Amino acid sequence: MPDDRLRVMRVIARMNIGGPAVQVLGLLRGLDPDRYDQRLYAGHVQGHEADHHQWSDSGLPTYRIAALGRRVRPLDDLRALAELVTAVREFRPHIMHTHSAKAGALGRLAAAITGVPARVHTFHGHLLHGYFPRSVTRLVTTAERCLAARTDRLVAVGRQVRDDLIEAGIGRPGQFVVVPPGTTLPDLPDRAAARERLGLPRDRPVVVSVGRITGIKRPDRLAAVAREVRELVPDVVFAVFGEGDRLGELRAASRELPDTLRLGGWRSDVETVYAAADLALLTSDNEGMPMSLIEAGLAGVAAVATRVGSVAEVIQDGRTGVLASVDVAALTRCTAALLRDPARREAMGRAARAYCVEQFSTDRLVADTDRLYAALAAEGGWWPRPVRRAPEAEETER
Repeated sequence: MPDDRLRVMRVIARMNIGGPAVQVLGLLRGLDPDRYDQRLYAGHVQGHEADHHQWSDSGLPTYRIAALGRRVRPLDDLRALAELVTAVREFRPHIMHTHSAKAGALGRLAAAITGVPARVHTFHGHLLHGYFPRSVTRLVTTAERCLAARTDRLVAVGRQVRDDLIEAGIGRPGQFVVVPPGTTLPDLPDRAAARERLGLPRDRPVVVSVGRITGIKRPDRLAAVAREVRELVPDVVFAVFGEGDRLGELRAASRELPDTLRLGGWRSDVETVYAAADLALLTSDNEGMPMSLIEAGLAGVAAVATRVGSVAEVIQDGRTGVLASVDVAALTRCTAALLRDPARREAMGRAARAYCVEQFSTDRLVADTDRLYAALAAEGGWWPRPVRRAPEAEETER
C-alpha cells in the first residue's frame, strides 16, 4: 500500500444496530483504501442490544476497547482512555474521528493527550432534550462546549441538529459541516412473501416501527397510538422490530392487544420488514436523523413521525409522509388518515423513494467525508499529492 495514505482512527462506544453503526461501516467500506488507512475502535454492546457486526456479517476488523461502552463508569472510563492513548501512539493517526457522546469525549481527550493533528466528531443526534434531568443536561452541555473548542470539525447529521448545538453554545458555525446519513437497501421481496416470512396477515393494513425500544423512542406512546388507531381502523396490525430496555412495556401492551400489536425482535433483513409495510411510524421525543425513516423511504414506504430533531429533513411533510406533534391524538389522526387513503399513501411512498435515493445514498456519504478529510489533509500539509478542495472553499470563490 502507498506510504502516504491518511491514517484515520475511528472511535465509537459500541456498534449496536442503529444509524451510527451503519454510517461507520459505510465509511470503512467506502473510502478508498489507496488513500486511507482506517482503524475502528469500539466497545461491546449491552445485553439487550444486537451487535451490528454480527447481524450485517461485515467482516471488517474491530479493535476492541473492553472498558469503552455506553454507561459512564469512572474507573472503566479511565481504563478506556488509557487504552485509547496506547492505541493512538501505536497507530499515529492523522485524524481522530469520534462517533457518539462517550466515545467523543474519551477519543478527543486521547487525541489531545497524544497530539493527534486533526480531530473530528460526528453528532448523530444530541443529548440536549429528553435524556437527562436539567442539572445533568447542563453538565453534558458544558463538557461538549469544552470538547468542541478542541475539535477541528464538528459533523452534524442534519441542519436542525447543528442549529440546536450552536444555540446551546456548542461549537462555532464555522466548525460545523452537515453530512447526512447514507445507506442502501437490498432488493425488496414481494409483499406476499415478506408478510409470510414475518408471520403477518396478507390482507390487513400493517404499520411498522423499527429501532431500539428505549425511553427516548417512547414505546409507551407507540402502544397508546396502536390502541387508539385500532378504534378507527379495526383490522390494523402494528409490527415492532427491535429490542431494548423498555421491551417489557411493549410486551405487556401486546398481551392487551394480541391481534393488533406484534413484536418481531431484531432482524437483519429490514428490507423484508419494509416490503411488508403499508406505513412506518416513529414516536420519539428526540432524534438525530433516523435511519429507520431513511430505510422506509428507500423502500417506498410513507411514514408518520414526530417533528423532532432533523426528522423534517427526512420526511417532507405532506409529500413523503406526515409530521405530527408528540401528542398521541395527533399521531393517531395522521396514522388513521393515511391508512384510510391508500392512493395518497402510495403516492407519498413513491415520492419518499425518489427523495431518499437522491439524498441519502452511501456514495454521497463517502464523497462528503472524503472531501472533509481531504480539506484537513490540505490544511495540515500531510498529503503530498493533489487533493480535492473543500466544498466551502469552492463556494467562497464562487
